[in-house]
Amino acid sequence: MIKKCQNHGFFRAEACACGDAGTLILNDEQTERLGRFISGALRHFPDDLGLAMNQHGWVDLDVLVDAMKTRYKWSNKEKLFSIIESDEKGRYEIKANKIRARYGHSVDVDLDYEENTLPELYYGASREEVDILLEKGIKPVKQRYVHLSTSVDKAREVAKIHTEDPVLLVVNAQEAQNDGVAILSATENIVLADEIPPQYLSLMTE
Repeated sequence: MIKKCQNHGFFRAEACACGDAGTLILNDEQTERLGRFISGALRHFPDDLGLAMNQHGWVDLDVLVDAMKTRYKWSNKEKLFSIIESDEKGRYEIKANKIRARYGHSVDVDLDYEENTLPELYYGASREEVDILLEKGIKPVKQRYVHLSTSVDKAREVAKIHTEDPVLLVVNAQEAQNDGVAILSATENIVLADEIPPQYLSLMTE
């Protein structure tokens, strides 16, 4: 459910932090359906919707809105903005009249973010796969990029989606980047790389 506070904009809760009950913009079902549509359009199948995505992942905002309204007659640009602006994970960004997903692509894009500045990054894995990763490195499977976390807590949180008892790997990002491995900051919590060779990985000891 997404609501709009007159003073603070869109939010996902029963009431805004200021106490305002807000005006309903999207109910739970609409929020989920529109969220899935936007994710698919900007990460996985832009061509199927007639979206001309450039090499950096940007598509025309108005063309996306038109495609969205064709699929969901009840949608409009305000509802799209409500999804983007209330998303706590910062999955998307808008500049001028262009929009793109910050991460999670399966289509081939070349994202142009600033280089990571953190000396260490983290990656959560299952106990069954950790030995293979330490031997062969981390490579993307279904996504364009390897997704790394900027903190231990975030790496564990992401890994627990796939395994109950994750093992954390430490990525020596500073050394990797010094050696020419491109590592890009997508959000405060997520960093992207084409791959991480094994020499930059170590097992985190609790």
